[in-house]
Amino acid sequence: MANMDSSEPGWSSAVRRHPIRSVIAGIGLTVLVLVIWLGATFAPARLDVPRADVGPLPPASPPKNMSISALPTGTYETPAALAFRGGSFRDTRSFAATGVLIRHPKGDLLIDTGFGKNVDVQLELLPFYQRSAHHKGVPVADKLTTSRFPIRDIAAIIPTHAHWDHVSGVEDLRSAPVLVSAGGLRFIRSKGKGTEVLNSIRDVRYQEYGFEGGSYLGFAKSHDVYGDGSVVIVPAPGHTPDSVIVFVTLPSAKRYAFLGDLVWQTEGLTIPAEKPWLLRSLIGENTPEIRTDIGRIRAATARYPQITAIPAHDLRAFKAIATYPQQTR
Repeated sequence: MANMDSSEPGWSSAVRRHPIRSVIAGIGLTVLVLVIWLGATFAPARLDVPRADVGPLPPASPPKNMSISALPTGTYETPAALAFRGGSFRDTRSFAATGVLIRHPKGDLLIDTGFGKNVDVQLELLPFYQRSAHHKGVPVADKLTTSRFPIRDIAAIIPTHAHWDHVSGVEDLRSAPVLVSAGGLRFIRSKGKGTEVLNSIRDVRYQEYGFEGGSYLGFAKSHDVYGDGSVVIVPAPGHTPDSVIVFVTLPSAKRYAFLGDLVWQTEGLTIPAEKPWLLRSLIGENTPEIRTDIGRIRAATARYPQITAIPAHDLRAFKAIATYPQQTR
């Protein structure tokens, strides 16, 4: 076959004759592909989650004077489109940064801490795309001090995972150990993605626990904190390797599932819908694990309506819990 002469018509000769026009055409094609891809990424798509057998409702014997309260510490805003597939860019959601105080005769606990006193400084440790504009409220430590609650009475902090908006306040509560699984502690000490803030806090006292308990509502393993079934932790390593879900049962028989970031908004469960691909990729989520755990929580709340699921960043969901210093029993 004869070689094409440079004077003959063709793509290469067209590029040589009209280089600017060709570059513009290439950019236009790239933009078109990107727009189509983004549209598919954020378009509504009902998530097909695996079926789950959650088994019987686990027994629990919470003491009569046990209670829980929410301690909001601030919010940051994001379009619903970035929270779950199918959300609108015109729908702005206030992401909660809230701790949950559990009062129990064997020792009081905090699930997450929200924003601490030094959250502005801590945010500088994160990549620029993670530095969310936020609205600061009153840190957990200040709320407790103002109400004359002895901080030393906090027996432990249970982070649902090590991301900044769940552990910022650990720095203000250093008298309390941080409860983590052995695998979770390995992830933190490896300085895995998202652990920058927790690793910047000096003298954190970690207290390891094992998932020595049996299955719990479809989750293969569990850890009963008090031994009475009132606070049970299960591994849910989809969002991050150290992620957990904390189940709490009150004397009233009301139950809560504190999901951490399994989903960011309740629609993640009700539709169900996963987070947009771009956000999941930046975080490094384990998609099959997330889908399996969403299926478990959906099955558990459908079979047992006394269980209320609380995504850590859904401000609306926390309305089910009284705000500290009030208490719900």
